[in-house]
Amino acid sequence: MPQAFLGLGSNLGDRMKYLRDAVEEIPNLVGISGVYETDPIGGPDQSKFLNIVVELETDLDPRALLELAQALEKNADRQREIRWGPRTLDVDVLWVEGQEAKDPDLQVPHPRMRERAFVMVPLGELAPVFLKDWNDPDKGQVKRIADW
Repeated sequence: MPQAFLGLGSNLGDRMKYLRDAVEEIPNLVGISGVYETDPIGGPDQSKFLNIVVELETDLDPRALLELAQALEKNADRQREIRWGPRTLDVDVLWVEGQEAKDPDLQVPHPRMRERAFVMVPLGELAPVFLKDWNDPDKGQVKRIADW
């Protein structure tokens, strides 16, 4: 079955609970990275994020994975008031084996994932091949705080 990777982050409320609740709802999960505390990038001043990457084996295409991501965010009462603002849960479709998407609301592989250490470091735990030729631009902003 094809692999896919999702990035999850939270910086409002009980950050760890939001991540745990989301992970429990993801079907066909095969891997979860460690938990990283990271500085926010862009947007207004806000609290640090907790970030993880999850790996799943799935026949879902990128669009269906986006629908799953949005359902997880909705279950966490995500509010979209300020672009890149604080959020209870953010779920991004990072990569889907053998598939691409180039729509206004969905681009897979995620177009900025290689610019973000908070994605690449946990992703590299699960699939080191993604770290090939990657130069970490954000050393020091990503701190592993726990195993899953």
